[in-house]
Amino acid sequence: MPRLRHFAIVVRDLDRMTEFYKSVFGLEFIDSETIGTGTANYLSDGVVNLALLHFSDKSEEELDRMAGLNHFGIQVDDVAEYEKRVEAAGGRFFFELTGSKKGNAERKYKDPEGVVFDISAHGWVGTDGRIEPSE
Repeated sequence: MPRLRHFAIVVRDLDRMTEFYKSVFGLEFIDSETIGTGTANYLSDGVVNLALLHFSDKSEEELDRMAGLNHFGIQVDDVAEYEKRVEAAGGRFFFELTGSKKGNAERKYKDPEGVVFDISAHGWVGTDGRIEPSE
């Protein structure tokens, strides 16, 4: 059964927003990771991973436009099977994020209206269905 396990939002002030979600909702800080031209802080309630993304190569104006929901992720048992389902329903492959130090690699897709989502077999750090990647 597919499971929603990941939400990613772009933030302007990574430290402030990390403290906000920790203090307001009691989310646990799991880890931090360099991602391309920015940083991701991972928080969790033990079931869902919330990635706070800050892109250091963006101007304040660009971050203002980007701030908010960036994508969400669904953990499945068979990525290839769900890719077929996505394409049959009008979605399409977007790109693959690989090489993550924490094993948060996933395949990204767009639904028929262009909304980005991830499909992952291993899940995300701090989630209840996480399967640790082998080294």
